Amino acid sequence: MGEGGENDGEAQTFEGAMRELEGIVHELEAGETGLEAAIAAYERGVKLKTFCEEKLRQAELRVEKIDSDAAGAVRTEPFETG
Repeated sequence: MGEGGENDGEAQTFEGAMRELEGIVHELEAGETGLEAAIAAYERGVKLKTFCEEKLRQAELRVEKIDSDAAGAVRTEPFETG
């Protein structure tokens, strides 16, 4: 885990959390981490995953679909998945 790896989710960006999470995954995949360190890294990874999911959910709520009607007037409406 990198410096600042112990920051709570609110103190970092989505991009920073993703970079840290990727580092944890690589570290665990390498298999050279002791059991206690691996458990701690896994727990940190779960927190980062939850943080990223929440940030994505918030972003999705903010995204609006931009559309225009037959007369060319631009309007926005909430983004809908599916």
